[in-house]
Amino acid sequence: MDYHSLCATGQARPFMCFGPGRAWDFCFWLCQAWPEPRPGQTNDQVAMASAHPNRPRPPAMLLLLALLQFSLGASKINCATPPDNSTDVLWLQAFKHGITSDPSGWFSSWNSSANHCMWPGVRCSRKHPGRVVALQLFGLNLTGQISSSIGNLTFLRTLNLSKNSFSGRLPPLNHLQKIQVLDLSSNRLHDSIPDAITNCSSLRKIRLTTNFLAGEIPPKVGLLSNLILLGLSDNDLTGTIPPILGNITSMQRLGVSYNNLTGRIPDELGKLTNMWRLLLGGNSLSGGFPRCLFNLSNSLQILGLESNMLSKELPPNMGDDLPNLQMLSLHDNMFEGQIPASLGNATWLEEFALGNNNLTGTVGEWIGKLTQLRVLFLYANSFIGPLPSSLGQLAQLEELNLGNNKLHWPLPSSLGQLAQLEELNLGNNKFEGPIPPLGQLAQLEELNLGNNKFEGPIPPLGQLTQLEELSLANNKFEGPIPLLDQLTQLTYLNLGNNKFGGSIPPTLGNLQQLSYLDLSQNNLEGNIPIQLSSLTSLYKLNLSSNKLTGKIS
Repeated sequence: MDYHSLCATGQARPFMCFGPGRAWDFCFWLCQAWPEPRPGQTNDQVAMASAHPNRPRPPAMLLLLALLQFSLGASKINCATPPDNSTDVLWLQAFKHGITSDPSGWFSSWNSSANHCMWPGVRCSRKHPGRVVALQLFGLNLTGQISSSIGNLTFLRTLNLSKNSFSGRLPPLNHLQKIQVLDLSSNRLHDSIPDAITNCSSLRKIRLTTNFLAGEIPPKVGLLSNLILLGLSDNDLTGTIPPILGNITSMQRLGVSYNNLTGRIPDELGKLTNMWRLLLGGNSLSGGFPRCLFNLSNSLQILGLESNMLSKELPPNMGDDLPNLQMLSLHDNMFEGQIPASLGNATWLEEFALGNNNLTGTVGEWIGKLTQLRVLFLYANSFIGPLPSSLGQLAQLEELNLGNNKLHWPLPSSLGQLAQLEELNLGNNKFEGPIPPLGQLAQLEELNLGNNKFEGPIPPLGQLTQLEELSLANNKFEGPIPLLDQLTQLTYLNLGNNKFGGSIPPTLGNLQQLSYLDLSQNNLEGNIPIQLSSLTSLYKLNLSSNKLTGKIS
């Protein structure tokens, strides 16, 4: 505000002001009458005359001048020239020079015609103008290397370069004291994770998944006490899981799956009582089921230990001690014994996978208590006995795979109630008797009942219009091949090694998506329908070991 607006009322006038032109920057104001201008005298001249009168100043004014001089000296100390924020522009430009391919043209607007805070993917601080606090350039198919200049953006809080094709090493980040989110996932970065990353003490989220990072997990990562997420899955990491990770009690999500880690799962992970997602699958971890995880009973929802070398029996109380589980993935290990019936108390389970272990016993009726289940994989074990009729209570079930076991007896009719089912695999068992009606399974895309002892005619399947794969091979089905012309999505059809008689239905020629057709080892007779020649997607056709006659079209 200039002196006119403050002093024109005649109540105050400036005693001394500093600053260029009329926009005086610093003034001391005295409350006294503003003199009337003489004829021809402007307000500026009045102000200047009043500010510098030609008369001796009283002692009070001298004291005021001394205070003013002291104040001006102090202002020079406290109001030093602000730092030059243009250096962030230089670091961004250096980063741009490391990009060798920008297919979407994202960087075309990264030039001097616009302030760097307006560049796409760049966000600057409000408190510190010009200082970059976020760089988010994900999913742009960028190639090149991540320039080390990134490490000089010292105000950076978020760095997200995920879902690109950056190669080379991780850039040095040890100067980024303020960074909280680091996401370099889904790139082609290699070499080891540097210890210096632990200097970024404010880090809360680290995502380095799906790269080619090698070496061990730096134990010093355990010093990042603010971490809530550490994602290192899908790399080439070796060594063991550092027990010191148990010190990061704020951790909520830990993923080191699909690496080359060995050794036992450290008991120290039981101290991570805020953990709700723990993914350790796809390694070579050994030992039994980690009982330390029972300490996480109030938080743990997603647990992935699949594709390891874990063995021994599953703890009988695991369903009681982990009641909040939504996903339990233990497939492709060496667990033995029976499935704990207590898992029926983990009623929030949506995905339950125990396939390809050494489990025995029966699948108990308790399975019907898991009414939220969408996926149930128990394939490739040694389960015996009948299927529980309570399976029909799993109204949300989308995938059911019990193949490659020793299950027998007729199928329960309740299977026909699973209206949301998309995959049903009961192949390679000892089931017998007729197939129950399955017409209600309108969402079914894959049906495998092969390699059992089913017999009788096939029930109507025309309502399964979403079906893409159908295998009924190696059973004792008889009668004519049913009409399947409504199954226009079929790509795989295997009815081989049964007792089907009659002729090959010409309507099979309507299945234009069919790429695999096996009708071998049956009692089919008559000519090969010329309509089969319209199956232009077919790559395998097996009609051997039948009683077909006539010419081959």
